Amino acid sequence: MSAVPQADPCNIVIFGASGDLTRRKLLPALARMQRWNLLAADSRIIGVMRDPSWHAERWQQYVHASLEEFHPDAINEADSWQTIAAMLELTIGDLTDASMYQRLRENMKSSNGRTNALFYLAIPPQWYESAVSALHQSGLLDESDGFRRIVIEKPFGSDVASARALNLAFREYVKESQIYRIDHYLGKEGVQNLMVFRFANTVFEPLWNRNYIDHVQISVSENIGVEYRADYYEKAGALMDMIQSHLIQVMTLVAMEIPVSLDGNAVRDEKVKVLKSVRPIPPDQVDRFAVRAQYAGGMIDGKRVPAYRDEPDVDPASTTETFAALKLYIDNWRWQDVPFLLRTGKRLPHRVSEIAIRFKKPPKNLFSQVKTQLPQNELIFRLHPEEGMIFLLNAKLPGLNDELRKLALDAPYAVTGSDSPEAYETLLHDALLGQMALFSRADEVEESWRIVAPVMQAWKQPGSIRFYEAGSWDIPDTETIMEGCIGCWRDLSTTYQHGYTSSS
Repeated sequence: MSAVPQADPCNIVIFGASGDLTRRKLLPALARMQRWNLLAADSRIIGVMRDPSWHAERWQQYVHASLEEFHPDAINEADSWQTIAAMLELTIGDLTDASMYQRLRENMKSSNGRTNALFYLAIPPQWYESAVSALHQSGLLDESDGFRRIVIEKPFGSDVASARALNLAFREYVKESQIYRIDHYLGKEGVQNLMVFRFANTVFEPLWNRNYIDHVQISVSENIGVEYRADYYEKAGALMDMIQSHLIQVMTLVAMEIPVSLDGNAVRDEKVKVLKSVRPIPPDQVDRFAVRAQYAGGMIDGKRVPAYRDEPDVDPASTTETFAALKLYIDNWRWQDVPFLLRTGKRLPHRVSEIAIRFKKPPKNLFSQVKTQLPQNELIFRLHPEEGMIFLLNAKLPGLNDELRKLALDAPYAVTGSDSPEAYETLLHDALLGQMALFSRADEVEESWRIVAPVMQAWKQPGSIRFYEAGSWDIPDTETIMEGCIGCWRDLSTTYQHGYTSSS
C-alpha cells in the first residue's frame, strides 16, 4: 500500500458511532487504513453519542471490542492499536442540541493551520437534513480553514419526490462538491476493475455494443435472510435495497461511454447519460419487466431456516419482496434494444455476485451436425467469490470426435496472499482525498429513482406475492422477463464453483 497517497490529517466525525454500521464496517475500515498508513497520524476519529452514560474510556472499550470481533489484526498488533486509541475522541449530545456542536468543534484538531473534517452520517435517514442543517448553523461546514465533507449512507430518499426534496434541502446548507453519497458496492475491487477491463484494453471496445451483445445479466444473490434489518427491510424490499441503489449503479459502469478523464464529474456525467437513456417502464406493463417473490422456509447449508414472514419484527402478512428482477432497455446508439437484466435475492443457495455479458450467436453455424448445442460466448465479471474475469468460448473436445466443449479462460483478479482493501476502505480513502467518481451525484440519485418508480407504484397496490423455497434457485415467473433473450438465466452455482460452466 506504500504507493497509495496518504490523506491530509482529518477529523473523522461519526454520527451514530454506537450503531451497527460503525461497529461492523467503519471502525474496521479505519483500522485497516491506519495499518496501511492511509490515515495521517494527526487525524482524529470522533464518535458522536446521544447517551450521556458514554465516556472516553467506554468509547475506547467499544472500539477495541469492535475491532477484536471484525478486525483482530488491529488488536494483535500492539503499536497499531495504540495509534488508533490515540486518535479516539468522544462528543456527547443530541443532534438537535446546538451546544453539542460547540463541544464537537472543541474536540476537532487543527494541523498545519487547517481543521479538515469528514462528517459521516451513520444515522437513520430521517435525521440527515437535521444533522446537516445543524452543522451549517454551527459554522462547522465553513471551509475557510480546511475542507468539510459529508458522507451519507443510503437510502437517499424513498422515491423521486423525496430524493429531490432532500437534494434541494441540502443545497441550502452545503455545496454539491461537499456531499459524498456512498454506495459500498462501487467500492468493491471487482466493480472498480470493470472500468479498467473496459477502458484499458482495446480488445473489448469493438464488441461492446448492440451488434455483438445479446443481453447483459447483473446478479447478486445472498444466502442470508433479513437478519437484524427487518425494520428497514419491511419498508424497502429487494427493489429499493439492492436494485435501485446498487445494481443500477453497476449497470451504468457496464453501459457508459468512455469519460474524457477519471475526474469525478467526468465519470458521473457519463453515468447520468446512461440513466437518462433508460426506457421508461409502462405502468400497465410492469409484469412484463419486473418480477418479485418472497422466501418461504427451507434449507440453507443443511440447516432449516424460517420463512421471511416468520422472521423477528416482520409482518406475518408481509408482501415485501425478498427477490426482485428487472428488465431495462437503454435507448441510445450503443445499446438500443439490448436487454439489461438485474436480479437480486435473499436466502438463495450461495452468496454470488457477477456481471455476465452474453454474446449473440454466430451468423452461420458451421457445426450444426454436432450433437451438442452450440452455446453462446459469455464474458463474466466475477465480483464474489474470487473476483476475476471468465471468458467462455467454444472449443473442440480432445480426441477422435467432432464434439464441442465449453472452454473457460479464467483470469483471477486478486493475487494469492494479497491484502486487498474492502469497499469501505476504498470509499473512505477516496472521500478523504476528495475523489468523487465512486460517489453518486444528486442527478444520479433522482434518475435511478425515476427508473424504478413505475415498479414501486405497481407493487404498492394490494395483491399477493409469489414465494420461493429458501435455498432454491427456482423463483416463480423469472423466465417471463427473459423474453427476447438468447438462452436463460445463468446458473449462479457455476460462478460459485469458479465459473467453469454456464447455463445454455
